[in-house]
Amino acid sequence: MARIVLSDASALIGLAMVDGLKWLPSLFGEVWIPTSVHQEVLPCVQARGETEISQALAKQYIRLWSQAIPKPHKTLGELDAGEKDCLCIALSLPAGQCLVLMDERAGRAIAKELGIRVAGTAAVIGFAKQQGLITSAKDCFARLHASDFRISKEVIQAVLTQVGEA
Repeated sequence: MARIVLSDASALIGLAMVDGLKWLPSLFGEVWIPTSVHQEVLPCVQARGETEISQALAKQYIRLWSQAIPKPHKTLGELDAGEKDCLCIALSLPAGQCLVLMDERAGRAIAKELGIRVAGTAAVIGFAKQQGLITSAKDCFARLHASDFRISKEVIQAVLTQVGEA
């Protein structure tokens, strides 16, 4: 397992929608977010997941990264500030020491290209099922599907197969 887990906004929002932020300590120990992600998920406008994420910060399921964020060594494309900051932090750590929770396709592709381990909301749901934190991954995916949060059918099917719910 990675020693440091960083999260971008989308994974936090998706997990908030399925009451999954409480799984983070059991799955990963500490999960860190840069200030840019904090600003994105807590805009103080009653955004989706804002209450749950605020509570997770208060309970320290999520922690704010306080160290300086290194400048990017390579072009990170058209990623948003949170994605860039997560990848810059990951690049500053020893290889294999970091896992980034991120859903956006472009950010995941760049992370993989740079050798950064990455997992999305679907994978975290799968991990929760494998660890016995939830009884049904399929139910979590149904709750996400009922909202405007999108995960591809192929990714969902792969996770459901992996956890024996296909």
